[in-house]
Amino acid sequence: MVGGGFGGLQATRSLANADVDVVLVDRRNHHLFQPLLYQVATAVLSPASISMPIRSLLRKQRNARVRLGEVTAIDTERKTVHIAGRERNEDLSYDWLVLAAGATHSYFGNAGWEADAPGLKTIQDAIQIRQKVLQSFEHAEWTSDPDVRRKHLTFVVVGAGPTGVELAGALSEIARRTLVEDFRNIDPAEARVLLVEGGSGVLGAYPDGLRESALRQLRQIGVEVWLESRVVEIDHGGVTVQRSGHEAPTRVDAGTMIWAAGIEASPLGSQVSGDTDRAGRVRVGPDLSLASHREIFVLGDMAHTMGADGEPLPGMAQVALQGGVHAAHSIQADLASRPRATFRYRDLGSMATIGRSKAIAWIGGLEFGGGIAWLVWLIVHLMALVGFRNRVVVFFEWAWGYLTWNRGSRVIHNRFGPLDTPGPKAEGTRPPPSASPQSA
Repeated sequence: MVGGGFGGLQATRSLANADVDVVLVDRRNHHLFQPLLYQVATAVLSPASISMPIRSLLRKQRNARVRLGEVTAIDTERKTVHIAGRERNEDLSYDWLVLAAGATHSYFGNAGWEADAPGLKTIQDAIQIRQKVLQSFEHAEWTSDPDVRRKHLTFVVVGAGPTGVELAGALSEIARRTLVEDFRNIDPAEARVLLVEGGSGVLGAYPDGLRESALRQLRQIGVEVWLESRVVEIDHGGVTVQRSGHEAPTRVDAGTMIWAAGIEASPLGSQVSGDTDRAGRVRVGPDLSLASHREIFVLGDMAHTMGADGEPLPGMAQVALQGGVHAAHSIQADLASRPRATFRYRDLGSMATIGRSKAIAWIGGLEFGGGIAWLVWLIVHLMALVGFRNRVVVFFEWAWGYLTWNRGSRVIHNRFGPLDTPGPKAEGTRPPPSASPQSA
């Protein structure tokens, strides 16, 4: 099993009673509940609330072992994977291989943008974004230069898929509710949250009615949405956007930019198959294996899996989870010399939250939004969390936030530095401590 995300972990657990030895390899020691990662980035939850050590999750599964390392090469002829570890490297042989290494951000050929507009895939990404957001308010508090202040109170999210929509909504709420009484020289409610989308609407995979509802709810909480707008440049000071109907690009100075516009599959996929789509996802057969190597299964964000309607399945957790179960069943079928079944995806619905009492849901053909959708979203995500402790902690964090509008994870870990563009010192503020070696 390459990858300890939804697909790899589910496949491992589904083989608990099979007569096999399972080795799960991941370069991180934890399983991450990615649907709530944006809440770490916006100071709602702490990283430990949505992650669990993989070894703890597999502690009682006697046929499972964990290797902490990175798979860097796959030899399909020798049936080995090369694992690069901190202390040593290892070649591990396999009878079946399940690739579920996920995806990373895609900047569509503009890799240099990542330094100024990080994406959101890992805990490190979430912490980085959280610190950028919180530091922007601190920078704005420190200066009395209106242009510098305006820049640091501008937050740009690129991409209006579920991650972008949820991030934009959470940023608007933290500015207009959570921080509104915390500062003396600025009004956080004056923050500008801009969501930039190249398509004609937000949440492009959802029905038109829900997309319109989501757009309306975003604007109700103060999010500015630019549709049919393409980012042409990102630098340390902001973004340049080519808007529909505008001849000249529009420059937006911003203190925080976040990328949520695209992903690309792990490059490991190209090592086992040359049949990939534009996002690097491997085209798999009806049983999620490769036609040329039926002992290799590809799951989740790495797989180009066709649904019953002839369209590729979306990169969602439920697709990876069901794929993990199916891959395990196929391995068990091979052990029993039975034919493999065809993977049949069961759509359990799609949801996205915009803010408190604001969400949309599409379940069983039923479309609804607002407070009911928000409650359903809360319950589903709470129950889907891995680990009883995490469910309890997240429940109380959400309850506390609902009652007080407070967010308990507003911690800046690194030392606060100087302004990017120094301005006049605001009245009523004290200079920061000396940065001399003696004061460090």
